Amino acid sequence: MVAAIAISGRLDFDPMNDTLINEDGQEVKLDEPLGIELPPNGFDVEDAGYLEPDADGSGVEVKVSPTSERLQLLDPFLPITNEQLQGMKLLIKAFGKCTTDHISMAGPWLRFRGHLDNIANNTLIGAVNAFNKKTNFVKNQLTGEYGGVPDTQRAYKAKGIRTIVVGDHNYGEGSSREHAAMQPRHLGVAAVLVKSFARIHETNLKKQGMLALTFANEQDYDLIQEDDTFNFVDIAEFAPDKPLTIEVVHKDGSKDNIKANHTYNAAQIGWFNEGSALNVIKRENAA
Repeated sequence: MVAAIAISGRLDFDPMNDTLINEDGQEVKLDEPLGIELPPNGFDVEDAGYLEPDADGSGVEVKVSPTSERLQLLDPFLPITNEQLQGMKLLIKAFGKCTTDHISMAGPWLRFRGHLDNIANNTLIGAVNAFNKKTNFVKNQLTGEYGGVPDTQRAYKAKGIRTIVVGDHNYGEGSSREHAAMQPRHLGVAAVLVKSFARIHETNLKKQGMLALTFANEQDYDLIQEDDTFNFVDIAEFAPDKPLTIEVVHKDGSKDNIKANHTYNAAQIGWFNEGSALNVIKRENAA
C-alpha cells in the first residue's frame, strides 16, 4: 500500500481498482504482489550448523586458550567446610537496594561472562558500603586500608579467609543472573546474611553451595560493625527448619549472638555439603 500510494501520488489510490499512466501514456494496473511462503525445496542447506555429538563424549577435550580474556573452563567448587565458617571476615555491609546489577554489573562487563575470574572483578562494585556510603570502597581488616571490593576479597582469599556479605531488604532483586551468585562464590564469599532476599537470587546462592541466610530479627543488621569476625557456632547441626547461630565478635572483644533463618530443604543442604548443585548432579550421573 505504501509503495502504491507513493507511486500514484494520491492518498486515496486503490491499487486493486485504480490505474496509473505509464511512460507511453497508457493506463496500467500494478501487478498483485507475490510471495513465497516457504522455500520451494524446503529448508535444504549444505551446512545446517548442527554437529551430531559423539555417542560417548568422555574422550572429547574442550580446548580453551589459557591466555583468553573471554573464555575460561570452570573448575568445580569445593565444599565450604565447617572450619572455614569460623573466623570469617566481613566483606561488605550493603546499605539499601542491592540488585543483581549492583552485585554483577552488565554493560561492558558482559564480554567476560564466559570467564568467571575476569568478570569477578566487578563483584559488588555497585553496592553501597553502609559504613561510609561509598561504592567499591571497603575496609581490608588484614591491612586496615580501604580498597575495591574485589581486590579486598582477593586479599582474603589469598590468606584462606572466608567472608560474609551482609545486606538489606530484597537483596538480589532484578534480573536473575547466575553470575551474581557465582562470582562471590568464586572469590571466597561463604555466606550472605540479609534482611530479606529476592527469591531467585536466594536459590542461585543455594545452587552454588553458599549459605543464604536472613536475620531472625531484622534489627540485628544494626549490630554488624566494620571490623567484625563471624563464627558459625552450630553449623554442624545445619538442618531444615533449624535456625543457625552466628557469633559476631567485635573489634573491642565484645560479642553478639545472632539468629539466622534459612529456607534450605534436605536436598539443598546436600548442595551445600557437596559444594554446589552441579557437583550433586555430576555424582548422581556417574553412579
